[in-house]
Amino acid sequence: MRKVLASLSALALIAGLCASPVQAADQVSINFPTAATTGALYPLGAGIANLWNSKLPYVNTRAQASNGGIQNLNLLKDKDAQVSFAVSSITYEALHGQRGFEGRAYEDVRVLAGLYYNPNQVVARGESGVNSLADFKGKSFAPGAAGGTTEVESRIHFTAAGLQYPDDIKPHFVGFTESIDLMRNKQLDGVWIMAGMPTAAVTEMCSTAGGKLVNIDDDVIAKVQAEYPWYAKISIPAGTYEGQTEPVQTTAVKMLLLTDASMPDDLIYDLTKTFWENLDTLGQAHAVMKTVTKDMAVTDLSGIPLHPGAERYYKEIGLLK
Repeated sequence: MRKVLASLSALALIAGLCASPVQAADQVSINFPTAATTGALYPLGAGIANLWNSKLPYVNTRAQASNGGIQNLNLLKDKDAQVSFAVSSITYEALHGQRGFEGRAYEDVRVLAGLYYNPNQVVARGESGVNSLADFKGKSFAPGAAGGTTEVESRIHFTAAGLQYPDDIKPHFVGFTESIDLMRNKQLDGVWIMAGMPTAAVTEMCSTAGGKLVNIDDDVIAKVQAEYPWYAKISIPAGTYEGQTEPVQTTAVKMLLLTDASMPDDLIYDLTKTFWENLDTLGQAHAVMKTVTKDMAVTDLSGIPLHPGAERYYKEIGLLK
């Protein structure tokens, strides 16, 4: 019996020596907070977690609901999460200790991958005579809930367009659903929406309430970018919404897949490589990933550093030198 046990031990030792580094590695647990279960990020995070778990035997990733970007960044900073999502604007503020992160900058936040854009979509009622942000002066406008994301976006962009916000508009601090009804009843001239394309609320406004997208001019975007470097200038393609015959220029912030600088380079390399080599699979987890291409991984990151493990992969495939 002792000889049998000795032989088995020897075989196990040989197998361990011959195993690949991934096979021989200790199990790695990854907590992955996403967002509310009703949003786009929760199913996407679950899809990424399932992908990593199936392709990387040494990884055990657990996607979970959260309150979104700010909480996600705090969880990463406190080492209670290892991978998470946040938009570039909030991540920039965390990195530099601004606004909600004043006095507690998160200098070790790192990008694993740049993902899709969250564009600002400004909708005007077709009969309002509005063709630019400046044209909303004196008009009835819904910037979103007071203190919410779209209300902040409205303030930033209207100020850059030369308006005194909110004095120069007639604000209605209501949500998307109420905005649609108000536009149908001609009680509202415009609304600010920030979401991935196409957005159901914009679709409904354009198809049932006579809405149209408003172009944001180059000079307005330049002023916004000078003060808030996380904004990208993008185009909403023609045909995205009913009646939209031309592309419409706007600003956007980027959704980022994030990690912490303390995470091992080899692990992050494996996660990054597996993510991008299975992009089609992730497109099945959420349609928004069908708009994502590999080159978006390293663009419009607002100066937020890449993790060295991710950087190694992007250099291998020629995205970085």
